[in-house]
Amino acid sequence: MNIWNIAVKEIKSSLREKRTFMFMLALPLILMLILGSALSNAFDDTRTVGDMRLLYKSDGTNEQVSTGWHAFITAIENEGVEVVQAGPGTDGNEEVRADRYTGYAVVSDDGIEFYGSSKNAIGSNILAGMLTVFADRYSLASAAYQVDPETALATITTAGQNDEFIRETTLHPNKKPRSIDYYAMAMTTMIGLYAMINASYLFSGERTNKTAIRLMAAPVSKGAIFTGKVIGCTVINLFFVLVVFLVSKFVFQADWGNHYGMVILVLLTEVVLAVSLGLGISFLFKGEGVRAINNIFTQVASFAGGAYFPIDQSGGVISLLSNFSPLHWVNTGLMQIIYTDNPTGAWFAITMNVSIATAFIIFSVFTVRRREGAFV
Repeated sequence: MNIWNIAVKEIKSSLREKRTFMFMLALPLILMLILGSALSNAFDDTRTVGDMRLLYKSDGTNEQVSTGWHAFITAIENEGVEVVQAGPGTDGNEEVRADRYTGYAVVSDDGIEFYGSSKNAIGSNILAGMLTVFADRYSLASAAYQVDPETALATITTAGQNDEFIRETTLHPNKKPRSIDYYAMAMTTMIGLYAMINASYLFSGERTNKTAIRLMAAPVSKGAIFTGKVIGCTVINLFFVLVVFLVSKFVFQADWGNHYGMVILVLLTEVVLAVSLGLGISFLFKGEGVRAINNIFTQVASFAGGAYFPIDQSGGVISLLSNFSPLHWVNTGLMQIIYTDNPTGAWFAITMNVSIATAFIIFSVFTVRRREGAFV
């Protein structure tokens, strides 16, 4: 009963703090709206390639190569690629360098040499891919003809006519986060991490408010006080997170997928982690040191964890830092469960959150036990 009363008192005290209340709700919602609107184009993966023009020169004498090449030209012209044969004395490389053509191909009996344009990298890569497919298919046909000409002819003919010769499938191929979807998730998890700021002042705040002596004089054990305050802090911060979650879903129409139970469980464990981190910091540091550590950790973790923009995991210092940010594994887990229905990342985030939270809670409990009298 004492634990419940202390938890309720903690919740009421937090709700009376209007500045904290507005900060925990207004900050993520305003950032969500601003970043989601201003950076909407950054999440649009459509690209305009423009016209593609292929200049070619044929030096081959092999009839099979010539026949296959002309069939290839006909096929890509049907796809909208303009193909032009180079005239005598034409410098194909210079034509590409002057940006008059997207690429230049020299066809011979030994293969194809391709020169792409650096000014139109996307179009150049598309043409290079087409030529690679043609060369690979011709090499396959040549090898097959040496073994069994009739079977090779039937196989190549069927492959050319069948659009599903190579078929690519994905789970929910068109389901991708819009900017508002991404920042709804990122701001929700960021404000969950900010719970460590509130938690770091759970006990030192009693001393600031001059209620520490009265609290320790009450006929309540240290364990009940500690447990009640932690529960109250966790509940109120989870409340803030859930309000941001609900507003983003029903007001901003953000996509949170269909696995709401798993999403809320990830958010809950993140809040528990943040509260435990705040408690640990409050017992490790004193005075302004607590404020400095809170500010540095929350900002670096938010930045490296992808709160303000998606982090590229290809390498670099920021990519390395992101691996140590709780927001990184939380956001990754949520992205997987929302957009691929894959719970692996979510369970990993839950495991990491609970493990680290447990370690810091145990440290805080032992620190409280070692202290005589008031522990705030």
